[in-house]
Formats: sequence, C-alpha cells, structure tokens
Amino acid sequence: MAKKDIIVKLAIDSILNQTYRDFEFIICDDGSNDGTYELVKNLTKKDKRVVLIKNDKNRGLAFSLNHCISIAKGKYIARMDADDISVLNRLEKEIRFLENHKEYAVVGCNMFYMNEKGIWGKRILAEKPNKKSFLFTSPFAHPTIVMRKEVLKKLNGYRVEKITRRLEDYDLFMRLYAKGYKGYNIQEFLYQFREDTDAFKRRAYKYRWDEVKIRYRGFKELNLLPKGFIYVIKPLIIGLIPQRYLSILRNLRKEN
Repeated sequence: MAKKDIIVKLAIDSILNQTYRDFEFIICDDGSNDGTYELVKNLTKKDKRVVLIKNDKNRGLAFSLNHCISIAKGKYIARMDADDISVLNRLEKEIRFLENHKEYAVVGCNMFYMNEKGIWGKRILAEKPNKKSFLFTSPFAHPTIVMRKEVLKKLNGYRVEKITRRLEDYDLFMRLYAKGYKGYNIQEFLYQFREDTDAFKRRAYKYRWDEVKIRYRGFKELNLLPKGFIYVIKPLIIGLIPQRYLSILRNLRKEN
C-alpha cells in the first residue's frame, strides 16, 4: 500500500474504531482523480455508518463542509481532516461534554503535531476562549471540534468566498462569538494533526491578504476595533519575517 493510502486508512480507522459508536461518518471526496475515492470506498464498504459522497469537481473545503452538513442527520457535527488521527475516545469525550454543558455551542481539544517520523510538537489551546482570544489567531483547532448542528444552521454554515480559502474556520468561529455563542477546549490531547515541511511550503503570501480581510470583517463584528487594528495586519508582518527566524520559532514550538 502506498504511503498516501496508508495515511488515509489510518485516518478512517481512527474514526471507525471510536469508543463512541452511534454516528454517521460522512466522507466527502472533493473531486479527486488519483484513485482516492475508490480506495475509501473499498476501505469503508463493510461499515454501514459510512456515507461516501463525491463532488463533481474540486469545490474547496467550505463548499464540501456545507454539503456534508446538509445531508447530516445527527444533532452534532464533528470535524476530521483526511490525513490526521483522532484518539479513540475523542468523540465520546467531546459529545459527552456538549451533552453536559448546554451553554457551549462548540468544543475542541488540544492536539499533537506529527509527521512521517512521529509526534514532534503540541498545541495547547485556551480552555475558555473569549472574543479577545481571536486577536492573535483562531482559538480553536478546526479539525478537532464538535459543534451543535442547530447553531451551524443559524450561522448559515461556512462562507464560500474567495477570501475564506484556508480561513473558513476562523471566519465561522468569529461569527459564532459575534452572535453570542461560545466554545470550550478540553485540556486533553485527543487529536494528532499531520504537519510536515511541505505544509509550511504551501503557505503562500497571497493568503495573508485574505486573512487581513477576514480579520477586519470579523474583528468589526466582535467590536474589537479600532484597538485591535494592529492584529488585523499581523499576517502581513509575520510574512515579512525571514524564513530562518520562523524556523527558529517552529523549533521552539517543537521543544514545548
């Protein structure tokens, strides 16, 4: 089995083997043509909980997530990326939390960073984010979350716009808080996020301009302006830092 196929299988198995068993597993193939759809179909054909869909062409994450939400039957929506791993009791702990804490609309968790060599770092998120938590970056790790579907529908799901590419989650969470909802991060490492050297190379400067626009719009809705304006242009400032210094910062994160 090819390396890519193994990564996909590990991701799928981490959901199918969850301790929480009562779910539908909606997998959306976003118009691939490399055999991924056939691989996933073969890996999941014996599990009736799986709903496999395929876009007619590549339509992006926001469109695909909205498509999945539109056909989902449960009251919660859990996220998962195609190359990551969920710890086997992740869904059980996150869903139980929402069941016991009606005041929260979304729950996430801390996560480990991994690559082909194994776990190399970690990300610890604020336990109880507030509006100011959005100034520096999103206080939630998107693929770790479970969210109430009724709230997602009230927000009209993810915005499908050019500027929300790679930022659909940041935009969504800021709109969620602007509407008076709030979220929580379980202080446990229930997710392993795959991030290697190639991931850093894919971060083009053009997306930083999109983030500036998203930040300005979101901060305005959260009443964080004008004091938060310096954080609006943060992506442009970070983009001017030489790569060697960013590598040092990444190494510090690895050590912590």
